[in-house]
Amino acid sequence: MNKIAVLTSGGDAPGMNAAIRAVVRRAIFNKLEVIGVRRGYQGLMDGDYVALGIGSVGDIIQRGGTMLQTARCEAFKEVSGQQLAMANMKEQGIDGLVVIGGDGSFNGALKLTKQGFPTVGIPGTIDNDIACTDMTLGFDTAVNTAIDAIDKIRDTATSHDRTYVVEVMGRHAGDIALWSGVAGGAESILIPETKMDMDDIVSRLLASQKRGKKYSIIIVAEGVAPGHKIGEIIQERTGFETRVTVLGHIQRGGSPSAYDRVLGSQMGAKAVDLLLSGVGGKMVGIQNNQMVAVDLEEALNKTHQLSLPLYELARSLSI
Repeated sequence: MNKIAVLTSGGDAPGMNAAIRAVVRRAIFNKLEVIGVRRGYQGLMDGDYVALGIGSVGDIIQRGGTMLQTARCEAFKEVSGQQLAMANMKEQGIDGLVVIGGDGSFNGALKLTKQGFPTVGIPGTIDNDIACTDMTLGFDTAVNTAIDAIDKIRDTATSHDRTYVVEVMGRHAGDIALWSGVAGGAESILIPETKMDMDDIVSRLLASQKRGKKYSIIIVAEGVAPGHKIGEIIQERTGFETRVTVLGHIQRGGSPSAYDRVLGSQMGAKAVDLLLSGVGGKMVGIQNNQMVAVDLEEALNKTHQLSLPLYELARSLSI
């Protein structure tokens, strides 16, 4: 293997730049050339390539987003799109590919591997919804961004004796809601992995009021219901003045946390090591603080499991 390529695909996540930097520098350390692909699989098909050197990835480890840009590409789902991408890479002398992204990106990586092109995936998504890894790249930063917002909202909630509903991202996974809810001391957390029980939430709010508590924070994962709908139900059934905040895409941006910078560096280096050893069709993950390589097919076929004991802990602490 003499030359590899790297791309970012799907939604951006803090720490992607740290992973790109690690891929480039680990590869150069091992005498490989590196090509960056702009705009994900679309760029792979369009031949939107740029040579990357040590200086190309200087001063990016602390930056959010992705220097290579990202996009979603329906055309790459077709065999003709995949064959075009492989033809472009072979023309450039590229021997292996690192894909940084979520499950949709991994589906593309698996298809390339099955057609004989060695590809390794790095799980980059704030949702933490990829199986076979304890954490995905960007999750820690997204949670910290949510926590910062929740802390500020609590200041206002206590000043005005209000109930606040905060909607966080996560697609169909409740990890951001759960972690930010536990860390932010939320009174209730609504996640897709458990049945929504508005009777329980309302009764807990009323019980809190009887104890003399005049404000509450409710965290809602976007995969449960729109935050505004939850807010309307709470205000209607309790009479409490209720406000709703949708954090939205601020959770995807911003400077990555120290954890995500280190994780991105570890995953990027591990991906290069796998390609150098002739291994494709793998995803780099972290399990029990150790870097691991698991089959992409296994990661895609398994379902990410949220920590239900952590959810039960949150319920017991928010009495």
